[in-house]
Amino acid sequence: MGDGTLTITFLGTGTSMGVPVIRCKCEVCQSKDPRDHRLRSSIYVQTEDCSWVVDTGAEFRIQALRANIQHLDAVLYTHSHADHVMGFDDLRRFGSINSGRIPIYASKDTMQNLHRTFFYAFNSERPFTGYVHPEPHLVDGPFSLGSTEIHPIPVEHGRAHVLGFLFRQNGRSLAAYLSDCKTVYPKGLEYLEGVETLILGTPCRRSHPAHMSLAEGLALAERLSPQQTFFTHLSHDFGHAATEKELPNNISLAYDGLRLNL
Repeated sequence: MGDGTLTITFLGTGTSMGVPVIRCKCEVCQSKDPRDHRLRSSIYVQTEDCSWVVDTGAEFRIQALRANIQHLDAVLYTHSHADHVMGFDDLRRFGSINSGRIPIYASKDTMQNLHRTFFYAFNSERPFTGYVHPEPHLVDGPFSLGSTEIHPIPVEHGRAHVLGFLFRQNGRSLAAYLSDCKTVYPKGLEYLEGVETLILGTPCRRSHPAHMSLAEGLALAERLSPQQTFFTHLSHDFGHAATEKELPNNISLAYDGLRLNL
């Protein structure tokens, strides 16, 4: 862990297709800049007394090896789209060091979808030896992991029921992670007032029916006025070096492997 109260490592910063995109010959997909190589979006959060990931995309095994993740106390899920859950099976290596149990935090809809997709793991009557045994925790309000208060932030993302997460310690709103969202509801905006670090998914330059565009992300950052903002869930619309030149000083593109000590 770093020197901060809360450390966030970006395991992936790409959209559902990742970057480079299969069969694409655009400048970003052909880029040699490692910051333009984006696995599916996920973060790893560490504190002095707890650690967790938000989402387990298809490359979770690769991400965990790359970030040298050795300890995992819980998994938080934003929603059940494939690019956020399909690395679930790779949690087995962490279950083996936690008495086989891994706390899973998700909304009711997301938990039902996880249960349906990974029914063999959720079958408590006939569990597989050595496999991950999820311990479901339905998220319907704030909860705590160690000394960190976590506030779910419901957001609009097409027809999906999606949660963002606000991380608070000692009365400070250290960071908020909203990976897939088009609109933040008024109550969520109230929770986000005063957040110090905003992490927001902005996959596209053009308007999108289920995601914020870059312009919409910039407008939300201006409204909330965090100390720093990082855009994630990025498509090949964005070359890292060129886009950074367009952004205000306190706003940056996240990239795979970026670590924030908050």
